[in-house]
Amino acid sequence: PAARLRSSDLRHEDLNSLKVNSDRLWKSIHSTAQWGEAHRYGDRPVETGLSRLALSDTDKHARDWFVKTCERLSCEVHIDEIGNLFAIRPGMKNDVPATFAGSHLDSQPMGGRFDGVLGVCAGIEMLKVLEENHIETEGPVGVVNWSNEEGARFPMSMMGSGVWARARDLESVYALEEASGKGGQKKKTVLEELEHIEYKGKTKASWDEGIRLGGHFELHIEQGPNLEKRRERVGVVEGVQGYRWFDIQVKGQAAHAGATAYEYRADALFWASRIIWRVREMAERCGGLATVGIINSEPQSINTVPDRVTMTLDIRHPKAKPLKEICTRISEYLTEIERHSLSKKGNPGIDIVIKQIFSSEPTSFDGDAVQSVEESARNVLNMPTNSVAIRRM
Repeated sequence: PAARLRSSDLRHEDLNSLKVNSDRLWKSIHSTAQWGEAHRYGDRPVETGLSRLALSDTDKHARDWFVKTCERLSCEVHIDEIGNLFAIRPGMKNDVPATFAGSHLDSQPMGGRFDGVLGVCAGIEMLKVLEENHIETEGPVGVVNWSNEEGARFPMSMMGSGVWARARDLESVYALEEASGKGGQKKKTVLEELEHIEYKGKTKASWDEGIRLGGHFELHIEQGPNLEKRRERVGVVEGVQGYRWFDIQVKGQAAHAGATAYEYRADALFWASRIIWRVREMAERCGGLATVGIINSEPQSINTVPDRVTMTLDIRHPKAKPLKEICTRISEYLTEIERHSLSKKGNPGIDIVIKQIFSSEPTSFDGDAVQSVEESARNVLNMPTNSVAIRRM
């Protein structure tokens, strides 16, 4: 075997000469799309989206690829109790936590090929570059694939990383049911599906009792148009927005569409539509975002006034105080809506129930880590310090 080179012994120009193989990275990203390829939008082979929901059979295939690929790159792969995958390449000193790159391989139902996948494939490409150049790092490095990071199939965003961080209770997460079952079948739980795809590991899902992280870096596509609109190349992310998820039920009274005048209607869908419009306005005034992503009405009859609407609500803001203020205003508004629906004599009125199902506080990233990302980006792009092609976000 070729002699190993210690990363600490490499000169600045030697480090600059280490480059990822962009063609190889591109092929890795698109080859993994074979598991969950969906939603074609063009004629070229790569012009499809991705539907690879967490803990599904397609997710299992992607996980199998991850394990086999990383093991071939001198890594030991650990699977924890919630299905997080940690591939670790040993360094000179292995009594310290590894520094990881990574993201997630699961997607939204109508996801893209790059969201999450780019971060995982970029981390694996990093391992390939180290291997083919016979580089031995001072400490261990690795790649992580987090379970159900999207929260699409099982309604808990950042599920695997949340359990690892001890922000979520493992047993409660095991009992979490998927958002919707297949064809009227009983909804599967996280535990059932982890066992079904054989990715319920034995390693503790815990930051201190399981796999420890010395640092974590994630390469990610921008999920909005800002950089492209400004013709900028790289966004250096300084933190993540806080957000709240809610289930909302609007209960009214079914009635005949032709025989019930407006003043006697308790139209759940009418009032739900007003709520949707109003919460967006409230969030916008505070500099936040509001999204209703799922909405259903009953009884689903063309000539019947709907008596029930269920919907989800996602509220986001980069700062904790305005986020709380938006949520408080929404709660107050829903109480006002109930009172207003009863203002006319003879109207049965509506009843609104709102339940918070998930929350995540705004978080600022480590300043040294953010600075290292910016410096690395400028070095890779050969950009001066005052260049506007790199933006902090």
